[in-house]
Order: sequence, then C-alpha cells, then structure tokens
Amino acid sequence: MTVLPIRITGDPVLHTPSKPVTEFDDGLKRLVQDMFETMDAAPGVGLAGPQVGVPLRLFVYSYEHDPSGPQRGVAINPELWISATPTGEADEATEAEGCLSVPGERFPLRRAPRAILRAVDLDQQPFELQAEGWFARVLQHEYDHLDGVLYVDRLEFLQARRALKAVSTRRWGKPGLSWLPGVDDIDA
Repeated sequence: MTVLPIRITGDPVLHTPSKPVTEFDDGLKRLVQDMFETMDAAPGVGLAGPQVGVPLRLFVYSYEHDPSGPQRGVAINPELWISATPTGEADEATEAEGCLSVPGERFPLRRAPRAILRAVDLDQQPFELQAEGWFARVLQHEYDHLDGVLYVDRLEFLQARRALKAVSTRRWGKPGLSWLPGVDDIDA
C-alpha cells in the first residue's frame, strides 16, 4: 500500500464535480487500499477521491464513535439524503470542522443532524448507512468533496473571511499544492 499526496484547496480537482466509478477492477481496489492508508496516516476520518487527485465518486471513512459501533468502509457512487439543517450561527466549540485539504484549520459549520447514505462497495454490493451526529457530518463532508465543494465553501460570512485569510496567509488557493501524510509537517 502507498500513502498518497493530499491536494490542498485551490487544486482544480477539488473544485470540480467528480465522475461516476465505472470500472471495478484491481486498480480501483489498490486505490481504495491506498486511500485507507493515506486517511489513517493523516490521520483523518474520511478521504474522498478528489483529495488524492482522482476525480471519481468514491470516498473512504473510518468513524469509531458511532452508537451502533465503529464504521469503516468505502462508498462508491453514493447518494446522500439529509435532514433539515438547523438555522442560526454555528457553535465554534461543538460544530468546528476540519479538512485534510485545508490542513491545520478548523471552522464552525452547521450540518444536518441526520443522513442516509446509499452506495455500493468494491464488490458492487449496494448498502445503506443511517447516521446521526458526527458520523452524519463526516458523510456530508466527504459527499461534498464529490460535488467539488469544500467545507470552507459553505461557511457563513465571518467564518468564510477567516478561512480566506488562512488560505491566503499559507499561500494556498492555487493548483498543484499537496502534502504527504507522515512526511510533511503541515499541522493537519
């Protein structure tokens, strides 16, 4: 297995909707193994294809704190349904979110408290996950990546300004920037 470079905000692959997975072959299996290796090395709770430069509709996830038990797997060509997102300002202490493609930064973002994910696995077997709380947040965050949306794109005005300043200060926001988990010291 291989740890893959993670693209940083500004790379076009992160801001473009992904294409459906059509080939379920050994190359896809290797990619998914490498994505798990990369996510674990980062460390993260999810990683989408575009984050490693692959514009396909798939993501891996690993969430240990779900009430129904640990959740770890791959979602290929997913569909996501969410409950209504609460209104009002996001709480900095309880709703701060981070992203491996905006490493070292965290900003509060309101997300729907419940989600239903339908996808297929590597064997093209359909499955469904029902998630609440943080696991629902993880699924929404990773699903957004497949549509070319980073969580910082969803921030309210004042938080969005803070995020833009962080991106500018770190000289991100342009194509070709990435970091390698386990090698680069980037505050991820």
